[in-house]
Amino acid sequence: MAAFQNRVLIVTGASEGIGRALALELAREHPRLVLAARSAERLASLERDCWARGAADVLCVADDLTRPGACESLVEASIARFGRIDALVNNAGATMWSRFDALAELGIFDRLMQINFHAPVRLTHAALPHLRKSRGLVVAVASLAGLTGVPERSAYAASKHALVGFCDSLRIELKGSGVDVTVVAPDFVLSEIHRRAIGPDGTPLGTTPMQEGEIMTAEQCAKLIRHAMARRKRLLITSSRGRLGRWLKLVNPEAIDRIAARAIRERR
Repeated sequence: MAAFQNRVLIVTGASEGIGRALALELAREHPRLVLAARSAERLASLERDCWARGAADVLCVADDLTRPGACESLVEASIARFGRIDALVNNAGATMWSRFDALAELGIFDRLMQINFHAPVRLTHAALPHLRKSRGLVVAVASLAGLTGVPERSAYAASKHALVGFCDSLRIELKGSGVDVTVVAPDFVLSEIHRRAIGPDGTPLGTTPMQEGEIMTAEQCAKLIRHAMARRKRLLITSSRGRLGRWLKLVNPEAIDRIAARAIRERR
């Protein structure tokens, strides 16, 4: 039997990139999907594709999760439609590309913390009573930048470090409750997020700063996430470089600094 058949799964940031690919990957197992993103038009397109892939039911919620009350409303809509929540995938996020000393203003830190950290925390808090009842799963799509610092992405790395720290603390608190916490730390993924990355002047770049030829696709990443969710895995690092770096950081942190700097240079 499919791991997620008839399960109620919330996926945020579902309209594009990893979120869209994950929704389509999960749809094959006939779940009941709650898809959240800001674009109603993109969600409508995704809904049709999920039905075609085999989803048992689909609820789309077009909203900005940084809006006060939006996270609570998303959970309320999910319960009103399906009566339960089995997994929450906190995927919605944003990034930036700029040296810290080149930033024109520091509001980017507030913006990324709201999107990448505060919204997942609020949504998890709202969903947790229902996840306790279902002995469900919390998933946070973080980043390798949540495990080690990355140049030109200081605000992004800070927000993802915060998300990973929150999840690690929550996991300990939920021990024995039946609720598991999975952290996903992708390496570079081919996604629209890079085109919307915030530049030094506080506005989106509009074009990707990445050389995308050898980057993992969102579809490849989604398959790894679905597998980790089915196994209720503690941590998924999507690249061998990332797995090596996690342990190398303990014994030779300066080497990781060099690797991180080179990775950014090579992708520009």
